Amino acid sequence: MTPQQLETRAKAIPGVEALNKMQARMLATGASRILLLAPTGSGKTIAFVLRLLKNLTPNASAPSAVIIAPTRELAIQIGSVVSKLAPELRSAVLYGGHPMFEEVNSLSVTPDIIIATPGRLLDHALRSTVYLGKVFQLIIDEYDKCLELGFLSEMKRLVKRMPSLREVILTSATNLNEMPDFIDFSQGKILDFSSDKSINSGVTEYFISPTEGKDKLDDAAALVASLQGRTMLFVNHRESAERVFNGLKSKGLPAGIYHGGLEQPDREKAIVLFENGTTPILVTTDLASRGLDIESVENIVHYHLPLTEEVWHHRNGRTARMGANGKVFVLQAPEESLPDFIEDAEIYKIPEFKAPEGAKTATLRFSAGKKDKISRGDIVGFLVKSGGIQPGQIGKIDLKERCAYVAVPQNLVSTSWLDLLNAMKIKKMKVRISPAQPL
Repeated sequence: MTPQQLETRAKAIPGVEALNKMQARMLATGASRILLLAPTGSGKTIAFVLRLLKNLTPNASAPSAVIIAPTRELAIQIGSVVSKLAPELRSAVLYGGHPMFEEVNSLSVTPDIIIATPGRLLDHALRSTVYLGKVFQLIIDEYDKCLELGFLSEMKRLVKRMPSLREVILTSATNLNEMPDFIDFSQGKILDFSSDKSINSGVTEYFISPTEGKDKLDDAAALVASLQGRTMLFVNHRESAERVFNGLKSKGLPAGIYHGGLEQPDREKAIVLFENGTTPILVTTDLASRGLDIESVENIVHYHLPLTEEVWHHRNGRTARMGANGKVFVLQAPEESLPDFIEDAEIYKIPEFKAPEGAKTATLRFSAGKKDKISRGDIVGFLVKSGGIQPGQIGKIDLKERCAYVAVPQNLVSTSWLDLLNAMKIKKMKVRISPAQPL
């Protein structure tokens, strides 16, 4: 594909009106080994997917390109971008946390592009369900994070299975302390946009919010209750996430929870409810500081101080993405000293707690999805015909492999209405419909 064709495709992505200079530079660079350094929210995924598509040579007998990501959430996100930019190509997303046989079935038709976590891809390679011998392009996204999670051995073994590699791209939001010894980067090109603020024109405002005591829960509740829009509240430990989540819920706040100890379906559901407005407050560990591309996160709250400057930047990168604006709040207990990298922040006085109004959005879970041949149109038609709902009242529909989540007005949801829906069939199938709760 030509650069002009690729730019036209990129404009189909919400928020993309033209390629930024980092994306354009990726397309123009002639090197076969590239290290791309770019801040979160700058469109890095679009940049390397466009580069991949520019040089992709599909091979009917084996995958031509592989994208490795450190987490399942990031793999899923990249897969979504690939599908939007190149819907005519076959792609497969492989990650742990769901049955292997479902992925094996999806690989019965050879994909052009594989997006995968390292361990899962190696598992497939060892089972001979994936052949990597004709892979010409390899991208390792968030390479530094892959090292943190201990994937070096898996990546080495995978690269040994790719003797036909012609192009390798590593990406990161921060400079790498070490380059991989299993890839020859002697002639590599570094594209460093890590400090270039012009590629992400969003404005972030920073605030310090002093708290009255060591336990910040009451202050956190008052703060997030006063904010407008979606808010991500970061803590340093899973146990803290559970405690803060339960504390906010007890005060009537529409909060969700997200951390690595949750089962994959619960993690997916947490993001769905956060995005569609059912739970516009998300209590999370640093698992959510990378790999999630959620539109319109207006606020970041640091309940716990970030442990490193890198964590600080990655958390804050969830807001002010692709030209949008955002606010960052740091809750500071009396005995806490702020690290040097937190500067140029105004004092924000936490208002008195004001009990929130009832949630305006609810989410219905349908127990059928893509694998059951259910489409978004089927769901809309069912709710309009059987539920008496207007099309304009139906919010975001997230269609998963075996289920679907549908945002609807909270005031419509009642036991009798759900009983009515559950008595009907969708495409001659009985589908269980129930309210989706954070946990």
